[in-house]
Amino acid sequence: MLKATLRSFLAHKGRLALSALAVVLSVAFVAGSLIFSDTVTRTFDRLFASTAADVTVQPKQQDLRSARVSGSVQTVPAALRNRVAKVDGVAAARAEVSVQNAVVIDGHDRSVGPTTGAPTIATAWYVTRRSPVKLTSGHAPHGAGEALLDADTADRKDVRIGDTLTVQAQPGTFRVRVVGIATFTTTNPGAALVFLDPAVAGRQLLGSAAKATSIAVDAAKGVSDVELKRRVGLAVGTGGYDLKTANEQAKSAAASLGTFLDVIKYVMLGFAGVALLVGVFLIVNTFSMLIAQRTRELGLLRALGADRRQVRRSVLTEALLLGLVGSTLGLAAGIGLALGLIRLMGAFGMNLKATEMVIGWGTPVAAYVVGVGVTFVAAYLPARRAAAVSPMAALADAEVAGVGKPLKARAVVGAVIGAVGAAALAGCAAATRTAQAASLLGLGVALTLIGTVVAGPLLVRPVIRVLGAAFPALFGPVGRMSQRNALRNPRRTGATAAALMVGLALVGGMSVASSSMSASFDRQIDKNLGADFIIQNTNFTPFTQEVRTTVSRTRGVGLVVAQRLTQVAVRLPNGQRVQTSAVGYGPGLDDVVHITYAQGGSAAALAEGHLAMDADFARDHGVRLGGVVPVEFPGGRRTELTVGALTDQDTAEGFGAQGGLYFGLATLQRYVPGAQDSVLYVNAASGTKPQDLRPLLERALKPFPQVQVRNQTDYKTLVHDQIAVLLYLVYALLGLAIVIAVLGVVNTLALSVVERTREIGLLRAIGLGRRQLRRMIRLESVVIAVFGAVLGLALGLVWGVCMQQVLALRGLTALAIPWTTIVAVVLGSAVVGVVAALLPALRASRMNVLAAIAHE
Repeated sequence: MLKATLRSFLAHKGRLALSALAVVLSVAFVAGSLIFSDTVTRTFDRLFASTAADVTVQPKQQDLRSARVSGSVQTVPAALRNRVAKVDGVAAARAEVSVQNAVVIDGHDRSVGPTTGAPTIATAWYVTRRSPVKLTSGHAPHGAGEALLDADTADRKDVRIGDTLTVQAQPGTFRVRVVGIATFTTTNPGAALVFLDPAVAGRQLLGSAAKATSIAVDAAKGVSDVELKRRVGLAVGTGGYDLKTANEQAKSAAASLGTFLDVIKYVMLGFAGVALLVGVFLIVNTFSMLIAQRTRELGLLRALGADRRQVRRSVLTEALLLGLVGSTLGLAAGIGLALGLIRLMGAFGMNLKATEMVIGWGTPVAAYVVGVGVTFVAAYLPARRAAAVSPMAALADAEVAGVGKPLKARAVVGAVIGAVGAAALAGCAAATRTAQAASLLGLGVALTLIGTVVAGPLLVRPVIRVLGAAFPALFGPVGRMSQRNALRNPRRTGATAAALMVGLALVGGMSVASSSMSASFDRQIDKNLGADFIIQNTNFTPFTQEVRTTVSRTRGVGLVVAQRLTQVAVRLPNGQRVQTSAVGYGPGLDDVVHITYAQGGSAAALAEGHLAMDADFARDHGVRLGGVVPVEFPGGRRTELTVGALTDQDTAEGFGAQGGLYFGLATLQRYVPGAQDSVLYVNAASGTKPQDLRPLLERALKPFPQVQVRNQTDYKTLVHDQIAVLLYLVYALLGLAIVIAVLGVVNTLALSVVERTREIGLLRAIGLGRRQLRRMIRLESVVIAVFGAVLGLALGLVWGVCMQQVLALRGLTALAIPWTTIVAVVLGSAVVGVVAALLPALRASRMNVLAAIAHE
């Protein structure tokens, strides 16, 4: 039996190669994501471990995300360094100054910073054994007018020694001359680094030489980091500072990087999941058809003494071999994919070394578990059918036992699962809480997908009769035969179309959701935004006070309202502590933003010591107008604010920021004194037209290349572009699903051609031409592909409407159906059908007529 199994596997290797490709793709994405994330993690772990001081003294509750949101920098007294240096066991201590809220501009008013989201870091120049860079040309900076630049940024932005740079920092703008270039000795994380003289860094970057961002402490020989941390903690006290050892500091930095890595990992695993899901249909279909074609062979084995267990084991062994081959090739492809990602990161400025690629033991284990496991499970049902073949099947072209029976079982099982899924989706549409609606949506999507796959063969005959109704009239007998061929085996047609259905259902649902989001934001921008212009940074980070000063002094500018952001933690009456973002607004809010209030108004909301809150959030947590809410700001500053207004906004403002909290700039300035403006709302002065003001603003802001002037149309485009990023990811998933689905259609048609060899020979013998034969197979492929598209889009539309209902609970109330996309997808599926049929149709048309008639 083993010898027969191996010969059978090798005899069908061409057909199985298409199925193996689905396994290869899924395993490649799993292995590639694990290798890439392990490589980046290992590289940065070494970077953080090698550059972190033995002990670091930082401001209490330092939050990097809060600093990025508000632009504020938490500090410690620079004089703390002197106290730390006297601690027994301290070999050296230094006051470090390093900020990530600076903007560096060259002599042509172009930003020198990275455009990939990595920060621009302005820091003091220190040479220690842990420095991540070394001076490779020029000299160290001396005084206020000199600076070093990292070599990667200098090369990328064409900056040379002697060039002048402008640094926009929180205290103000200053100019420096590049006097040297520093080269990374470790991995370059993609950031731009500007180094200043330590004697002036505190004053220029923090506004005072008496401030520092941290105190770095080196341990004396024989003193452990943990012991040194204890001693320093006793000396400085832990009430106002956080102390971290080198290991703890490295873990903290790695945790910040983890969010970025998780995005890449989950995206790639999403691709792997789609490939696996679609590949299952392909593998099941392939093995089912191979077993149907080998009925006589299997019956002969039974007649020669093989029992059911041996036959089942034989088929599963073939599946195991397919999984092993696919997993091995997929693992190799995953290594190549990880290498490609490493090179891609290099293009974005993160210089990882391919020679340091990490392939942990878990990666090949995961690759083989995924590849072999999925193939084995997918082949189990066909293997059971193979075991049911009787010895008498060797005497005639008997069908596999039980072929006609499962449709009744499918009808019952599919109807029950589909009904439960539909009930879950109905519950999602009726839910009033976001968490509940999202849970029901996930359950409904999973169950309706399973129900449609199970019941798919039942839908083949009624749907394909409609889709192919015009074939006889348009193509005559060839069209009629193509339609009947698609109807001949509903299970096969349903399984083939299911692979395409999955991808198109995903695209349909996400297209409706994204279109609805865009329409909702458009409606809200029209309704709520009253300013002529919105001024923001391109990467949405805060900007310096000089930007507002420049805008206010521009001729033709009337009202300017500043907006600042901060992280807060709110203690609610029900005892819950909610961490969220809050907004500070300047005077004149009602002239630039139209807010609907359930109670109170802007005057009360922006009064010092007051705040506004979303009415629904307040109701859910027992907050009333006039109530007092404890609020904690970054740096541990605490206060109690009075609820001065409750908003009743049909808006997505605060989408992702729970509570919709905002207050006046005076309140924010008191508790987050270093916060910077993140948005400026600008209205033209009386007698000045907005279209005349825009060029004046753009000219005035030319020294600030990171700042953009947008009107309402531009702002809508910005929102649409952000939503489109998600949609592009879905389209990429669709592309992968289509590739595998095309393989499935090719596989099905190729095996179908083999199965119908004698029939094709007879058709050719009675006058069917080669061109007509190719057309018949193409039409059959097209109707199967369109059938999958129709099922997928119908399912996707239902999912999309339910997704919109979930979004409506967060203020995104508009429902938009992208009919253009849907029509394009249906037409595209027909093209997919034509492409998938090319090779099988060509092969069928080249058959020798007499040999085909004599085929058994």
